[in-house]
Amino acid sequence: MNIEGLARRRTRRAVIASLALAIIVLVVIIVSLNTGSIRLSPLTVAKTLLGYGSGQDTMILFEYRLPRIVVTILAGIGLGVSGAILQGISRNALADPGILGIHAGAAFGLIVFISFFRTMEGPAALWIPLFTFTGGVLIAAVIFALAYDRFRGLLPIRLILVGIAVEAGVSAVTLFLSLRLDQDTYAFAARWLAGSVWGRDWVHAAALAPWIILLVPLAYMNSRSLDLFAMGDEVATGVGSPVTKSRIAMLALAVALSCASVAMAGGIGFIGLIAPHIAKRLAGPQHRHFLPVAAMIGLVIMVTADTIGRSIFQPNAIPAGVVVAAIGGPYFIYLLFRSKT
Repeated sequence: MNIEGLARRRTRRAVIASLALAIIVLVVIIVSLNTGSIRLSPLTVAKTLLGYGSGQDTMILFEYRLPRIVVTILAGIGLGVSGAILQGISRNALADPGILGIHAGAAFGLIVFISFFRTMEGPAALWIPLFTFTGGVLIAAVIFALAYDRFRGLLPIRLILVGIAVEAGVSAVTLFLSLRLDQDTYAFAARWLAGSVWGRDWVHAAALAPWIILLVPLAYMNSRSLDLFAMGDEVATGVGSPVTKSRIAMLALAVALSCASVAMAGGIGFIGLIAPHIAKRLAGPQHRHFLPVAAMIGLVIMVTADTIGRSIFQPNAIPAGVVVAAIGGPYFIYLLFRSKT
């Protein structure tokens, strides 16, 4: 098969995967809208969305359920794309914002924010992504500096080991700071660290939306740089790509997407690990094909995990982060053993 034929085949494969996932996304969102401690039928949801619902149904849907779903949609997209970028720039199939310690940096930034503002409600919530981004950038800079060899470049195995070590240290500091909070603020911090999206409203969705809307298309426009990284730094340099500048820029994008997402959705890991792997299987290895698919898979995982956590385990809701970890932990072990074979 010639190159043009192969390219058309990969494009067709990516389009089919995207269309199938779009249908799954729609189904997952509809199920999530109908699911909760107070169940609303599909007809009731449709009537309420069109403005013909009762006062109670309108309050449940627009004040509680929809903001939470929008936050999980945006966070799932951000985490899926962030994981794909990190795996691309590090050439490490096990790279993930949580595993590399970036989430730990975001958690540190959030605890610093809570220590000053003592709340996540109202206009103050708009500052949260900035604090988590700052924490994530600082930790990412430390990790990549320690994992970089001036002769051999970025070492994938060292990246994972350094990330785990730095995450442990930062998590210990974060825990120490959280223990100094008052009881109510500590309870919130504990829920956030577990990956709970309980209590999210439109302010949180508005704080997260600009980061996802602006940065995800920017990442897609730079997908060619990620393809060049997969060939190695020498090849990328040989075709005229500014490897160091591109890697730093893409790292900043990944950190921003990850930190903004976990700022509103909590410390949820493994989505950035799972989504790119499934996307590559469905859409092929080129980033321009599988980045949109990874975004939709992250969305599906995130919304499904939150729906399962707040419906199946009623009356005690389980944080979405716990549900994702129950799936992602065994999957990470599977990938780890597979990479050794």
